[in-house]
Amino acid sequence: MEFKPVTCETIGQFSEEYNGCKLNRIMTDIFSRNDFGTFGFDPNANKGKNFRFSYEIPTMKSTNQKSSGRCWLFAATNVLREIIGKKLNVDYFELSQAYLAFWDKFERCNYYLNCIVDTAKDPIDDRTVQYIIGNTFGGDGGQWDMFANIVKKYGIVPKDAMPETFQTSATGRLNGYLTEYMRVCAFRLRNMIAGGASETEVDAAIKEILGRVYSFLCRCYTEPPKKFDLEYTDKDKKYHMERDYTPESFKDKFIGDFLDNYISVIHAPTADKPFGKFYTVKYLGNIVGGDKILYYNVPMDEFKALALQQLKDGEVVWFGSDCGKFRDADKRLWDDKSFNNELFTGLDIDYTKSESLDYRISAMNHAMVLTGFNIDERSGKPDRWKIENSWGPEGVNEGYYFCTDTWFERFVYQLVINKKYLKGKLDNIGEVTELAPWDPMGTLAD
Repeated sequence: MEFKPVTCETIGQFSEEYNGCKLNRIMTDIFSRNDFGTFGFDPNANKGKNFRFSYEIPTMKSTNQKSSGRCWLFAATNVLREIIGKKLNVDYFELSQAYLAFWDKFERCNYYLNCIVDTAKDPIDDRTVQYIIGNTFGGDGGQWDMFANIVKKYGIVPKDAMPETFQTSATGRLNGYLTEYMRVCAFRLRNMIAGGASETEVDAAIKEILGRVYSFLCRCYTEPPKKFDLEYTDKDKKYHMERDYTPESFKDKFIGDFLDNYISVIHAPTADKPFGKFYTVKYLGNIVGGDKILYYNVPMDEFKALALQQLKDGEVVWFGSDCGKFRDADKRLWDDKSFNNELFTGLDIDYTKSESLDYRISAMNHAMVLTGFNIDERSGKPDRWKIENSWGPEGVNEGYYFCTDTWFERFVYQLVINKKYLKGKLDNIGEVTELAPWDPMGTLAD
């Protein structure tokens, strides 16, 4: 169809309609002096939605990722620390998220450079090349399988062994410098290959780049420990000192092969992802040679049943969601029924979950941990879910949040589930569909 400009006559009509509506003038006055985030809240719809649960797993106090995008690492270490805390008999424990973030950054640089080399002969304006350059590296985000890859290769350490620094907790400038350098290296490598450089020459260039990256990351994070001591006081006030751990020996002792027992289950009801199938995303990863990102797609009833089953058995659940939709910051609640945004904006917003994914209206942008749920005695079904977040312990509920079941259905996309709950369904795991690099299932890693 031919492109059609907006006419002055049409704009005049819109102006008359705007000025003829008293509500428009009232809302203009309100909008000019108030934050949008306070609008659309329906106190009547919010009544009865309380931070109480018929089942909840006792967990440690909340953590704080501060001004960084490391939610996936915090959520994952919050899962592991419950296992370690029980073995140590302590009230509180944290793994070093900085240690894991260091190795993720370092390995992701190598992964990025390998992606650049793999597509070096493709045109610069090729969609995949542009996606890799613009999106594969730069943020703090990640996926569960990326976390597992780091832990399997580099182990884990207590937070005391590699504490936070200013840069680990406020990563904006760090990411900016590293992203700029990687993009400079991208065109250098592409130019080398276009000029006929040998594989040996390219490998040497990548090694030199990674050496610079390692030094830069050490300046920001400090150098990761090769050995450390574990010092703690247990619940019985007994002091302990365990010496000469390595990150690998600490992992082996406290979590063993735990990570091998879990798989990411998604609910992505789009036409390109039939349920009961396995998926991966091309060029999404952090460790060359590590396990690929793997998702198993299921209908919503099965999705929720898996979460409930794992929680009932005393295991918390790592999950990925869109935390930007319908959040009541004061109550620490996500609830799509407590807000009527259409009423105050005048914008007709109505969409299904599949449409929200296909048209990028919603996608995963935050990882947290499910630690409980409430069952409505009338329906026998969950009506709300308890959430351990990583935004600090300040405010109501001391850093814990909750969401309604309707919000869960619309905006939760991924769960990490023990494979024992999927017996007989993982037999065809060899048949994996590779999704495009820009598929919305990869957004959490941006």
